[in-house]
Amino acid sequence: MILLIAIVAGILVGWGYARWRGVAWQSPVFKATWLVALGFLPQLAAFYLPLTRGLLSYEVASLCLICSQIMLLVFTGLNMRVPGMPFLALGLACNLAVILANGGFMPISTGTASRLVSQTVLDSLVLGERISSASKDILLSETSIRLPWLADRFVPPQKLPYRFAFSLGDVFIATGVFWILFRGRTIV
Repeated sequence: MILLIAIVAGILVGWGYARWRGVAWQSPVFKATWLVALGFLPQLAAFYLPLTRGLLSYEVASLCLICSQIMLLVFTGLNMRVPGMPFLALGLACNLAVILANGGFMPISTGTASRLVSQTVLDSLVLGERISSASKDILLSETSIRLPWLADRFVPPQKLPYRFAFSLGDVFIATGVFWILFRGRTIV
């Protein structure tokens, strides 16, 4: 969700700023954009498509997430000169580090989860297991999370109708994406 907000805001603010300056805005040019699609495919299969996510084992889903993060990091490395890309790369690296340190999934603490779901739902979840087959998160106690400052630990204000958790890495990713799209490529 935080990434979607960054994309929409980056495009709108970038377009508005370019228009204010009297120039045309275009999306930036990247090297090896095929890596983004290739990097997203494992996550699509493991977490978003109901048919495939139900067939994949815990280990394969974890491997899909890790491979996805690595391919996206390679993409950022090839495009490091694009303004904002270092933030995106830092965010991906933070997320990959905490995922690797916690068994291949993004950890979320019981305390953070309790701010997202009811106590009844929380009581039905099992420590050490994924929240659901559609989730990249694994529920852990506060004390068992390795690199806890990089885990999914932030939640938006309760006034927002959609509840989700996000990590420091997600903040860096969103900042990078916003900056990349805000800067865009202006044509005089």
